[in-house]
Amino acid sequence: MRRRDHNIFANATSLVICGLLAGVVVAAAAFPAAAMSGLAAKAGGETFAQLPSELKDFSSPQITRIYASDNKTQISQFYDEFRSDVPLKDIAKPMRDAMVAAEDREFYNHNGVDLKGVARAFVNNSGKSDSKQGASTITMQYVRMSLAYSATNPQEVVDATKDTPKRKITEMKYALQVEKELNKDQILERYLNIAPFGNQAYGVFAASQVYFNKKPKDLTAGQASMLAGMVKAPTSFNPTTKDGYDQIKQRRDNYILPAMVEMGALTQAQADKAKKEAIPRQVKPVGNGCVSVANNNWGFFCDYFYRWWMSQEAFGATPYDRERRLKSGGYRITTTMDIEAQKDARARIADHIAEKDKNALLLAATEPGTGKVRLLAANRKYKLPDAANPNPLSSDKKKADQGVRATYPNTTNPLLSGGGDIQGYQAGSVFKIFTIIAALEKGYPLAYPIKAEKRFKSDYIVERGSPSACAGTHFWCPSNSGGGGEGIYNMWTGFGKSINTYFVPLEQQVGAENVVAVAKRFGVQFRVPRENEWANNTTAANQWGAFTLGVSSSTPLDMANAYATLAGDGMYCEPTPIEQISTQDGDKLDIGKPRCIRATSKDVARAAIDAARCPVGDSAQLGRCNGATARATRSTVKHPVFGKTGTTDRDKTAALIAGTTSLVVAGYMANPDWPDHRDRMSHDVVNPAVYQTLADYMKDKPREQFKEPENRKIAFGDQRSIPDVTCDSLDDARSRIEDAGFDASIGSEVESDCPVGTAAGTDPDGRTIKGGFVIIHPSKGKAPAAPPAGGQPSGPPKPPGR
Repeated sequence: MRRRDHNIFANATSLVICGLLAGVVVAAAAFPAAAMSGLAAKAGGETFAQLPSELKDFSSPQITRIYASDNKTQISQFYDEFRSDVPLKDIAKPMRDAMVAAEDREFYNHNGVDLKGVARAFVNNSGKSDSKQGASTITMQYVRMSLAYSATNPQEVVDATKDTPKRKITEMKYALQVEKELNKDQILERYLNIAPFGNQAYGVFAASQVYFNKKPKDLTAGQASMLAGMVKAPTSFNPTTKDGYDQIKQRRDNYILPAMVEMGALTQAQADKAKKEAIPRQVKPVGNGCVSVANNNWGFFCDYFYRWWMSQEAFGATPYDRERRLKSGGYRITTTMDIEAQKDARARIADHIAEKDKNALLLAATEPGTGKVRLLAANRKYKLPDAANPNPLSSDKKKADQGVRATYPNTTNPLLSGGGDIQGYQAGSVFKIFTIIAALEKGYPLAYPIKAEKRFKSDYIVERGSPSACAGTHFWCPSNSGGGGEGIYNMWTGFGKSINTYFVPLEQQVGAENVVAVAKRFGVQFRVPRENEWANNTTAANQWGAFTLGVSSSTPLDMANAYATLAGDGMYCEPTPIEQISTQDGDKLDIGKPRCIRATSKDVARAAIDAARCPVGDSAQLGRCNGATARATRSTVKHPVFGKTGTTDRDKTAALIAGTTSLVVAGYMANPDWPDHRDRMSHDVVNPAVYQTLADYMKDKPREQFKEPENRKIAFGDQRSIPDVTCDSLDDARSRIEDAGFDASIGSEVESDCPVGTAAGTDPDGRTIKGGFVIIHPSKGKAPAAPPAGGQPSGPPKPPGR
């Protein structure tokens, strides 16, 4: 018989031990303890009684399986050794019989040590034959593998597997004790679950999957006898190799099946039939980790889960410890990924952009109030680049010249959640929400008016002569997208039309450092080192004037969860991929559950949502909207909705965030390979992908209205009456308005009944915020009456008919 392969689980029967045992076999049969003590003394200088006999508790590495939120659909699996324990009742009887026939035919007749087998091995191995026999029982083999798995240091592994007389004697002592504590079926079950079968298969469950793609309970006699024959030497008896195929067939047909007939486990006819069963020459590929996810669109979520796990100190003090625990712990992990939402998002993306487009369309969605990540989708396959059909060269010419390839259509970069080389993307005006929140927290109401100019001269310092500086100064002078935009705006109208020259002065009044602080509280990760330095330095943050315009890098997941914080009534919940983690024993771990802290007050959150309903075509409950940058959102989703669009300079990134009380979806369109690209990203691509994905999710769900602030003053502030200055002189009008506590300025001329050059009226009129802006419009008189048809005067108006 072939000697076992040399690995930590192999049987290395020592000729020395066989010789020693042969001399005491008779005495040992009558007085085993005395015989073993003498043998132990010869082997290692210790008495048999002094050798340890209690096996340490251990757990062999088990597969960890990852499921979608339905707790049925398996996303992926992680393992060091492909193994999953199954009870003996779920293992076919032919498999149990075949293992006994192959490894220990006296299994049910000895007490853990087969002394006759030892003597027989000694006689055989003392001759000149090249065929050597071992003397290890199934119990002793189980002991050897148990010692290796329970080892706490490399030396213990060596001691458990090295060919020495002492190791053999130790195994015998342990085996005798195991047989006292466990019955034969329990030992056989543990052995079948721990034994190696080659081709990454450990234990009978894995072997059944790898070689026959079936469960252990469904194995036939032919299949069982082949698997049982492999345990002796998994490498040599590997049927996927030419020599291995021939050898395992001979071992099955000429050794194991005849033994099963001899044992009475099979009839000769059954054995003859089993010999005709095919032996596989190929094995089922065994997926491991996120790169082997069957559905490439699930890979981004799997990667996010893996990175989340590796960040949790609860799973170990070091990354190595955490990975080992994931790959050997045998957990059943139910994630938050919604299969249908993920599928719909991927379909909506495919409607608008191809996988091979160099630009990426990225969608992420989280659940308000829990932080549960429901989907992560992109127009990319989460897949290692194909060597036979590689990705094209990078769209960045400098990278292309160096041979760097693009991340499309295949990539394993965390495009949506960040990490590694992905620091994020500038998302533009979606960041204005943080300025609104900071202003509300400082006591500025939603109705706070600011007279926006075409170009605003700020107090923020930039490099003199830069394109964004006011001419001849070093002060930053931002303008509005497309120019224009001057007028009086409040938070509803300014957010709805995305007026830069409203938000920059508002940020300046609130303090840019406070706006940055809000973004941090709402979960924005500053992954770019320079931006992280500014975000954590109050002095630097105070001069970060462009922050409100979204110049900081972020990811779709960051911003989906930030906006979800508002819909969660101001509670920031760390994004999580976890619904439940269960151990092999069914215990549920309290890890990954929603961890929420209050990021802002309920009233601030509710008020900010009211303003955020304007950009997406919804109606504010407290104020009036005037313009929307993604109007089709409300009519498509058909639920109360809030959100914001964002665009960076020269349209290098386009974004839309849209949400309800149930889900917030953030979509970015960007070029992950070349931030300074020359394409213009289109809202005609990203916007419909976002609001259609949200609409799919909300279909058939009940309409739920957003809550109003308990204190309505947060919307309207301290309202004061504006003096009626109609037909006053401009100087008098300005004086009266300023005396009333407002900031007055002269606006454009309008037609009115007042004399030319006097005040025709104000904008706003009636009431506004104390200290707010009021524009006085000079009168340019009445418009001349239109001449009647034919050019003749029309005459006095006729009284109305009766």
